[in-house]
Amino acid sequence: MAEEDEKLLRAQKRVKELKKFYNHLAVYLIVMAILLFIDYSDGGNWWVHWPMIGWGIFVVIQGFSVSKFAKGWEEKKLKEIMEEEEKEN
Repeated sequence: MAEEDEKLLRAQKRVKELKKFYNHLAVYLIVMAILLFIDYSDGGNWWVHWPMIGWGIFVVIQGFSVSKFAKGWEEKKLKEIMEEEEKEN
C-alpha cells in the first residue's frame, strides 16, 4: 500500500509540473502575440525577437525538465540511489 501511495504522490507531482509548464507556455504565447501586434503596429522595428528569444529559452528549459526524457533520468537515478541505500543497510 505504501508503494501505491508513493506512486500516486509522484504522479500528482508530475501532473502539477506539467500543468505549470502548460500555463507558462500559454502565458508566453499570449504575451508574445500581444508584443508582435504592438511591434507590427509601431512600424515593425522588429525588437520583439529579443524578449521572444530570452523568455523562450526559459520555456524550453522548463519543457525539457518536464519531458519524458528528464522523467526517465529521474526514475533511473531514484532506483540507483535506492539500490545504494539497500547495499549500505
